[in-house]
Amino acid sequence: MTAEATTPSGTAPVRRGHRGMRLRLLGRAAVYGAVRDRLPDAIEHLVKAHRRHHPGAEVALLHRAYQLAERAHRGQTRKSGEPYITHPLAVTLILAELGAETTTLTASLLHDTVEDTEVTLDQVRADFGDEVAHLVDGVTKLEKVEYGPAAEPETFRKMLVATGSDVRVMSIKLADRLHNMRTLGVMRPEKQARIARVTRDVLIPLAERLGVQSVKTELEDLVFAILHPDEHHHAHQLVLAHGRHPDPLAEVAAGVRGVLREAGIAAEVQIRPRHLLSVHRARLKRGELGAWDFGRLLILVAEKADCYAVLGELHTCFTPVVSEFKDFVAAPKFNLYQSLHTAVAVPSGEVAEMLVRTHAMHRVAEHGVIALGDPHRAGEGEAAGEDAERADPTRPGWLSRLLQWQEQATDPDTFWTELRDELAQDREITVFAGGAVDGPLQLPVGATCVDAAYARHGEAAHSCMGARVNGRLASLRTVLGDGDTVQLLLAGDGAFGPSPEWLEYATTPVARVAIRSWLENRHEPADTDPGDEMTRPAPEPVASAEAPPTGRGRAGETAALVPGAPEAQVRLAGCCTPVPPDSASGFAVRGGAVTVHREDCPAAVSMVAAGRRALPVRWRSSSVGCRVTLHAEALGRPELLAELTEALAQHGAAVLHAEVEPPRQQRVRHTYTLRLPDASGLPQLMRAMRRVPGVYDVSRAARLQS
Repeated sequence: MTAEATTPSGTAPVRRGHRGMRLRLLGRAAVYGAVRDRLPDAIEHLVKAHRRHHPGAEVALLHRAYQLAERAHRGQTRKSGEPYITHPLAVTLILAELGAETTTLTASLLHDTVEDTEVTLDQVRADFGDEVAHLVDGVTKLEKVEYGPAAEPETFRKMLVATGSDVRVMSIKLADRLHNMRTLGVMRPEKQARIARVTRDVLIPLAERLGVQSVKTELEDLVFAILHPDEHHHAHQLVLAHGRHPDPLAEVAAGVRGVLREAGIAAEVQIRPRHLLSVHRARLKRGELGAWDFGRLLILVAEKADCYAVLGELHTCFTPVVSEFKDFVAAPKFNLYQSLHTAVAVPSGEVAEMLVRTHAMHRVAEHGVIALGDPHRAGEGEAAGEDAERADPTRPGWLSRLLQWQEQATDPDTFWTELRDELAQDREITVFAGGAVDGPLQLPVGATCVDAAYARHGEAAHSCMGARVNGRLASLRTVLGDGDTVQLLLAGDGAFGPSPEWLEYATTPVARVAIRSWLENRHEPADTDPGDEMTRPAPEPVASAEAPPTGRGRAGETAALVPGAPEAQVRLAGCCTPVPPDSASGFAVRGGAVTVHREDCPAAVSMVAAGRRALPVRWRSSSVGCRVTLHAEALGRPELLAELTEALAQHGAAVLHAEVEPPRQQRVRHTYTLRLPDASGLPQLMRAMRRVPGVYDVSRAARLQS
């Protein structure tokens, strides 16, 4: 069961007072009206709100749902002492006022019955159908007795999975949380704060992503009041003080109406006040607020073309502030939001901010997916017309990513942490990775090539070697921009795996969870040789790569022999890339393998110092192929890269990996990982590289560079 309240600071949020009286009337009607033969007064009020959006809606289902809910909750009370039925009624009224269709309202009336009463999900399904049962099940909490501390994150996981097939599940949850936040004051302060933090970190971002701005802004103000009561009170006082004087935007609104009337454009011009948290943010950004900073003009028109006609008139008759213009009509936000944003300077020199949108865009901007109706059908009225093609928002990019990675985040704490991080990303980009069949990828702003790899290829991205972004080689840590084309380079043989460094530049949970899972299951740092290339640092930038060294030559023969472990699989360490005739030592690692290091390798030195047994190694022959990493230190100049790669080609070296670090004080460092047909040719190759003009040193790598 859930609770209710006033704000903890004792200051009621702006324009909230009438709601308490209405809920008390609903509660009385719910209790005493239920014995009548006709519709109870509480349902009559709900039906009126519903039919304002859906005039022809059939309400018999609502009546039956209310009767079942009232009987099931009879005798239960909220923390405030009010009958419990007032809560599902209030939640359903919120949804009705937002324009939700009948099925959503039916499920909303029943949303706590399975959780808190003797009503079963099978009974709901038998009486109201599969859709209603799915919605009720989606918002039903898991038992704390069974799940313990994991109950809350696992409940959200269950709810989000249900939302993946029907976003109406989350619509009901948002309305449920809004009513609980409105009535939270009877809770202990510490519980208020805990619920407010979860609302801030999870529910408000979900409301934003589903486009339900009217719910989001009210939740923001309610959370603001609980977590920052002093700042909330100050913002409230600023709004009250502003309201004591004429709003200068009223004169601008009258002027805009006149301009549009003369242009023959039918438009509705409103003053849209900032909510309290927005006022607080504006004060932090701008300092002391002026009379023009408490609101914006909202201009509503009939057609999309009218939006641009209005914009033309505004920019003709007023002085536009070019930096403030944004076109979210041609390029909607990821949460379906569409509007033109602009600002103009008025004759007094002040700046007035303006929003221009159609009435249909306004419904979606305010009510998001709720305004679009049933996601499985064309909608009921308001979802038709120009928005019909957007009437199925059940799997936006962010939700698809979330559903993908949550399957791998089996640990509740990991899921909860990653969920909050995912929802903290408030904007998306579109990148193109793969062919036309694969389609574009929706990624959060700040996503890297690693994120794109896991979003496109899932666990196969473990073998990603690098990428080309817009045709150019790029490192896996490269941050992608909107519209970028990404070609992901995969080894394809399963030999590679991600390195811990990938976690530093993986921004999406789908990438982080997969990388972390691989490292935990495959890489065991306590017993694994630190030079073992089972995990290899991501190159920057990468040209190409190949399977890690296995200690075998061109004909499959073992290049290095370890007499002390004759049956062991031999690997050549990637950190120092030993080749004949290097002095080398072997170290046993878990799984029965032996990894061979150069004796002067820092990893080998540290293992010997830690007491690890070093096994003697001898080379079978100096004429076997080898893999080696070289550093070339040079003075930066044109054609340097071309001449170095030509020298490598002349000596038969295949470039597996190339990296050029940014110049520092006219010095530049090139790193090449090479495959040589004969290890005995390494000294000649290094001499040839040193002969390239500008190169002053060539050395073997002590460790692969990340």
